Order: sequence, then structure tokens, then C-alpha cells
Amino acid sequence: MNPTDQVMETAQKIRSMEIRGAGRIAIAAAASMRDFALALDAGSIEQFNSEIGRAAGILLDTRPTAVSLSNAIRMVTKYDSTDVEAARRSVISNAESFIDSSQRAVERIGRIGSRRIRDGYTILTHCNSMAALSVISTAHRSGKGIRVIATESRPRYQGITTIGMLEELGIQTELIVDSAVRSVMNDVDIVVVGADVITAGGSLVNKIGTAQIALCAHEARTSFMVAAETYKFSPRTILGEMVTIEERGAEEVLPDISRYKNVRVRNPAFDVTPHSYIDLICTEVGAIPPEMSYLIIKERLGWELDEES
Repeated sequence: MNPTDQVMETAQKIRSMEIRGAGRIAIAAAASMRDFALALDAGSIEQFNSEIGRAAGILLDTRPTAVSLSNAIRMVTKYDSTDVEAARRSVISNAESFIDSSQRAVERIGRIGSRRIRDGYTILTHCNSMAALSVISTAHRSGKGIRVIATESRPRYQGITTIGMLEELGIQTELIVDSAVRSVMNDVDIVVVGADVITAGGSLVNKIGTAQIALCAHEARTSFMVAAETYKFSPRTILGEMVTIEERGAEEVLPDISRYKNVRVRNPAFDVTPHSYIDLICTEVGAIPPEMSYLIIKERLGWELDEES
């Protein structure tokens, strides 16, 4: 396959949500950049740099909200070489290192987060997050008698993927429609969700509906935990940049939208949960209060306040 065709195929899978979930998107993008660099025939370092930048741009345009995607691309393409082969080796090495560390991060998050889960807990989760599921599955494997309530997570129904994974693990699970969250919240001991973006101020950008769940949990005094790899923290929010909330097609919500002349569908894919509704963010480097998000960005991701690129 032509190197560009491979990147375009990955981009389409991300855009269409065949590849979904912030972590999976980041890993797929890193692998795509690795394969592109491996196959790229460049006669000069200028051509190599230009083609790498073009491939990165194709992937970055797919999901505007997913900071995991931009952080992954940034880490993979961070090299300083005037030699094509040395640059190629750097991209390949960076990508493989990112993929490996991402997978290990999910496992470590599971170990750290599961310590907050007690025997007999009922856990509410939303959407489909590998990090959140790692917390849940680790608690289950340790012998804690947990049960899970999972939302459908409309309109893409990622919750159906989640209950399938929980079924395979043998975890007792109850599926609810998204609007039933408030009705069941008094039965819940802890909410565990993933993240698409965490801002410098500790706010969470995640699957639409997360903010309402957090509000219900806050009202019921139910603990709300976010499970997130550190590359889901957004360096650009330190500089004051707002997170772009992706609006997806109307057909995801109303397939026969063409029948209606006076109806407009709004389909935001994400919403923002204030840091004040979050009790804990569980990362691979430890469990932190949301107010410490700035330190994760500065010390873990290495972005300074004056960095503009």
C-alpha cells in the first residue's frame, strides 16, 4: 500500500469512529506515523520533514477535540536530525515507545484506581474507556464483589461495547439509558469514567452526557473518578486556548433528518465537566486532585508557558 493511502485509511477509520476512544485513537495514529515513516521514500531531509508534516496534518484533522491525538503526533514527530535515515529511526522509535508506554499506562491506572474500589461497590461508567475499564477489571480480578451500571452512551451507543467487555470478564452489569442516571445514582458508590481531554484547570472534556452524570453524582455525594493517561492532558489550555467541542453529523441522532423541513439537530460529541465535580483523576503517575493538572502538563508533557507550537 502507498504510504499516504495507509495514513488516509487510518484517518478515515478515526473520522468514522471505526477506531474510537481517545487512547485507541492515539495508538492508531502513532502506529500510522510509524508505518508511514518506515515506507517513506525521501531524497532529502527537507522532503522527509515535509511528508511527515503532511501525514500528521491528515491525522490531526480527523477529530478536533481529541488531545490524545495531537499529543501522540507531537511525541512521535519530535526529532532533530539532518539525516533522513536518522530521522526515520527517530519517528519509528518514538512511535513504538509511545504505544508501549500507553499500554503500560492503562495497566498501571487500573492498579492505582482499583484501590479506591471497595468490596461490594456498585460502579457507574459512561461510554467506553480502556482506562476506566482497567480500573473496573482490576478490582474484579482482585476478588472484590463489584457490579457495574453502564449507560448506553447515545447516539453512538459506546455503552454496548462496554457491556460486551464486562460480560467477557464475568462482571455483573446493568445497562441503562442515559437519562436514567439520576434515577439510579443513589444506588451507586462511585462513578468511573475516562477522558478525552483534561484542561490545565482540571476540567474534564469527555463523551456527551458526562457532565450531567457528574452533576448527579455531586448532588448525591457520590465519588466521581476520572481515569486518564497523562497524554490526555491539554498543554494548549495553559496558554488560554479553548478546547474545540466536535459537532458530529445529524444522521447519528436522526437518520431520516431529510423528512423534516423545520428541524435542526445539534450533535455535540463531548461536554465539559467542571473540576469542582471531580474528586480524583487517576493517572499512571498517581491519583491526583484536578487542581494538580497544571503540574502534570508542565512536568510530564514538558510544555512551558511560552511554547506556542
